[in-house]
Amino acid sequence: MGISRREFSRLGAMGLAAHMLPSVGVAAQSATKKIGYCVIGLGTIADHFMRGVLISSNSRITGLVSGHRDKAERIAAQYGVPTSSIYSYEDMDKFRDNKAIDAVYVALPNSMHAEYTIRSAKAGKHVLCEKPMSTTVSEAQSMIDACKAAHVKLMIAYRLHYEPLNLKAVKLIRDGALGDVQTINGAFGFNAAPGAWRLDKTLAGGGSLFDVGIYVLNASRYLTGEEPVKFTAVTSTVDKDGRFNTVEENVSWTEKFPSGVVVTGSCTYGAQMPGYFKVFASKGWLEMGPAFNYDGLKLRAEYSSGGRGTPNTVIDESNPEKDPLQFTREANHFSDCILRDQTPSSPGEEGLRDMKYIEQIYASV
Repeated sequence: MGISRREFSRLGAMGLAAHMLPSVGVAAQSATKKIGYCVIGLGTIADHFMRGVLISSNSRITGLVSGHRDKAERIAAQYGVPTSSIYSYEDMDKFRDNKAIDAVYVALPNSMHAEYTIRSAKAGKHVLCEKPMSTTVSEAQSMIDACKAAHVKLMIAYRLHYEPLNLKAVKLIRDGALGDVQTINGAFGFNAAPGAWRLDKTLAGGGSLFDVGIYVLNASRYLTGEEPVKFTAVTSTVDKDGRFNTVEENVSWTEKFPSGVVVTGSCTYGAQMPGYFKVFASKGWLEMGPAFNYDGLKLRAEYSSGGRGTPNTVIDESNPEKDPLQFTREANHFSDCILRDQTPSSPGEEGLRDMKYIEQIYASV
């Protein structure tokens, strides 16, 4: 594969090494038991996850936590969850005694991730938590500490760490096909609807950086295989329509890495900004766009693969997989880690690093 032991170790630190190994298919073929998940919060992202689990070979939905019993009962009927395995937020801790529940999927607003991760860990359940993993560095650390104390696994739902085209982009860079990376540009955003919970700082922790900017930030790390050492940033709010009374609308920032690579990132809640990244290097370029969507991802690249007169290598590929297969891959990986007693490729420490960098970006504004 052209990856040295040192490079493989660095990929491992970025939560990507396992995916450079020969594939055994979407599902973990060795799994004989299905890991039961209790889904905490039944919003849009939970729907994607549950549909992904439905086509998994080693995972199943065995519990629900919701503040709306009628909604939970409808969903329970869809996924074959007994009504005795439906919990409210207040009595959720009772699932400690439910042997059908091995793990939880935390699909709540950002500010609630820490509380429900810690409660789940204390109940003896493994935790798959959506990103951003928290709203502060201290919360993220407390989540890691609680899971370690309870001897349960914690994985952050960086679904693109398991997506084939993102992994191919990483491999092309690691193999040196593009030469020395010089700079990377990335962006992601959308026009946020009034009244959404993500526009309330007490629930979201911050604005577009927490929600969509984190994709660009995390991609800069797995593409370079390095950790940033310097940030500069600016924020702005263009639309004075009341949506952004507590959070910023736009963020743009730069990152500098130890090798000298410079990354520029942007995110917004005020415009449709299809997520993408573009890598510029000494032998050519690589781009993905869409890069962060649930499906329809595309990878393009052109680079010099020989001496003078040799035609450039051109790549133009699309991932034909449809939503919710990214969530299937994510669930498969965590379930396999539980079954094999292995550390997830995107553990709590991966989410903690992004939280530290988000705080540094805000501090540099």
